[in-house]
Amino acid sequence: MNIKISKITPAEGNLAILTPGIGAVTSTLIAGVLAIKKDIAKPIGSLTQMGKIRLGKRSENRSVLIKDLVPLAPLENIVFGGWDIYTDNAYDAATKAQVVNPTVLEQVKEEMQKIVPMSAVFDERFVKNLQGENRKIYNTKMEAAEMLRADMRNFIKNNNCNRAVVVWCASTEAYNPISAVHLSIKSFEEGLRNNSAHISPSQIYTYAALKERIPYINGSPSVSVEIPALQELAHEMAVAIGGSDFKTGQTLMKTIIAPGLKNRLLGVAGWFSTNILGNRDGEVLNDPSSFRSKEISKSSVLQDILSREEYPDLYSNLYHKIRIEYYPPRGDNKEGWDNIDIFGWLGEKMQIKIDFLCKDSILAAPIVLDLALFIDLSQRAGMRGIQEWLSFYLKAPITNPGIKAVNDLSLQLLKLENTLRFFAKEELINHLGLTHYNIDEE
Repeated sequence: MNIKISKITPAEGNLAILTPGIGAVTSTLIAGVLAIKKDIAKPIGSLTQMGKIRLGKRSENRSVLIKDLVPLAPLENIVFGGWDIYTDNAYDAATKAQVVNPTVLEQVKEEMQKIVPMSAVFDERFVKNLQGENRKIYNTKMEAAEMLRADMRNFIKNNNCNRAVVVWCASTEAYNPISAVHLSIKSFEEGLRNNSAHISPSQIYTYAALKERIPYINGSPSVSVEIPALQELAHEMAVAIGGSDFKTGQTLMKTIIAPGLKNRLLGVAGWFSTNILGNRDGEVLNDPSSFRSKEISKSSVLQDILSREEYPDLYSNLYHKIRIEYYPPRGDNKEGWDNIDIFGWLGEKMQIKIDFLCKDSILAAPIVLDLALFIDLSQRAGMRGIQEWLSFYLKAPITNPGIKAVNDLSLQLLKLENTLRFFAKEELINHLGLTHYNIDEE
């Protein structure tokens, strides 16, 4: 049955943004939002805060800020919280991560010190390279889910929040393919009660959020919102979900460059990608089982854009290699290096080389903010289930069964902007533009 979107509930009261994981990404996000509220920083990289959207025909020269077009929660109404296996408050986490400029960090120290992580649901079988003491003790995974549900309810109540969203910002879990326990709500709940080895912490967080009717975003390649049971639960509880894996550095470049090569019908023989990074994410991905989750997420982008089936002469022999190396001296300063072997007219060979020296958490922080505000908007609009329109921010967008994911960044932005126009009851834009040249488009 189709859902009719008639009216969006106003963004009244406080919005809790709850993150499993209060490490480099989350602490950078919190510091940034606090700094923006104090007018000591600009929200660079955030569509919800700086982005403009065109309305109507080009000849009208009409554009508005996105936050003025649709009713987003204002930054003044955001309350941050979360869980972590380490006891560091948000300020201490940011200090250890060494991402935020100390001059800025000191100006938001007082507020950040008040953000203390709740004890986390953690299983070292899924994240082998981290150990922390701030962990919940439980007998069954269903009991763990109930503890998380209580955390969510209590946080909302104690912080005078009207509603919440959960955005997974914790480490990448070991590869955990979909199995029988993931296929239905019934089998999943039985698995929770029976401590199924195939149910990961991220899946427990997702289940808890959905049972509380809280929208959930998976910011990692860990398998959670991808499983049929939790997608079914999202529809049953009328909750919006999205995922997966924040699109920040190297994959962002791929979704910009690969569509250009395809649009010009240039062949690609090989694409070699390597990363070096030294933060907690790099430490976790140093474990082969966690790397496998990331490898699958990162590789799916080129498989979609440079389709062997659609253009066998151009991409049937594409060799795509991905490497991630843990290099502690770099900290959060990731370097993504790509070598692309292409060929053109008459089969002549050429090369493209990219060296992207970036700060992973600086790129991720505005993504988390935008996803949180947009998924809250979806929920207030009455949307439920998978929010494919948020794929602009994600490496491995989830879709309904049988629907092919779109990874072309420009097409993803078009989908996002048209969804916002749809919410605002504005004319959708197809960029045909023939009316400007006296041609009837009817």
